[in-house]
Amino acid sequence: MSTETEPRTEPRVIVVMGVAGTGKTTVGPLVAEALGVPYAEGDDFHPAANIAKMSAGIPLDDTDRAPWLDAIGDWARGRAGLGGVVSCSALKRAYRDRLRAAAPGLVFLHLAGDRELIAGRMAARKGHFMTTRLLDSQFATLEPLGADEAGITVDVAPEAAVIAERAAAALRRL
Repeated sequence: MSTETEPRTEPRVIVVMGVAGTGKTTVGPLVAEALGVPYAEGDDFHPAANIAKMSAGIPLDDTDRAPWLDAIGDWARGRAGLGGVVSCSALKRAYRDRLRAAAPGLVFLHLAGDRELIAGRMAARKGHFMTTRLLDSQFATLEPLGADEAGITVDVAPEAAVIAERAAAALRRL
């Protein structure tokens, strides 16, 4: 029998979620390393049409997101019992429900932060298809984790290593 203070020993699949620019691609691999599991970049699961649309500054709709979410869900299901970390904005509860339907037992790490901080980070990055033009639509779409959803929320103001350390410690206690 475990207590709340004992760390989890069985590997879990973690979805690092949040609006663009919160550091999912930076923090995700650090959390995976700390937990000793592989990392998958959620952007790699997007069909080419989605990337073209976002590169043009056009927000994706639910129809666009469906095959992307299904591909991430398939990856997560394949990692059940083995553990893993995957980045995925998962902004709406319905998206997270779709992921959980594919891979029950998912845990979400919501990277959250101030819009101005995130916009500044997005403006500084080079060569990414997601531009600051889409940030307002991302915040408008965001539905934070519900009290009944397995997961944690971590503030993105500190540096990535600190965020990852805090996240990994909290995830071990879930």
